[in-house]
Amino acid sequence: MTKQYWLVKSEPEAYSWANLVQDKHTAWTGVRNYQARIHLNAMRKGDRVFFYESVKTKAVVGMAEVTKPAFPDETALEPGWVAVEIKTIKPLTHPVSLARIKAESSLAGIALLRQSRLSVMPLAKAEFDQIVALSRTD
Repeated sequence: MTKQYWLVKSEPEAYSWANLVQDKHTAWTGVRNYQARIHLNAMRKGDRVFFYESVKTKAVVGMAEVTKPAFPDETALEPGWVAVEIKTIKPLTHPVSLARIKAESSLAGIALLRQSRLSVMPLAKAEFDQIVALSRTD
């Protein structure tokens, strides 16, 4: 099966990259958007995931991997909501800011810019690779 690429967003005050690094893995719970739920259900073990810190940081700060595909979200009051488990892979060499992403013409169509409030979104491999390349530069 072909590897897929994703971006998950979190407010650092709620759950930060540092929290994930400390925990090593976590269940990505609490998503209550129908489109994001569709994306969670599409995630497969081994898929790559960028961790984006919103609000103050506004940057892609680390890379993770899906270790367990969709399962019932224990934090949900209604049935049908799901979570996935992710584990840390590594921090990005340099965080890639939202401003840097907006300035990159090859990323003009990225879901992060089109659906800025969505907390789980797919990325094309080229978009994922471009963000990795940007993280290697200052």
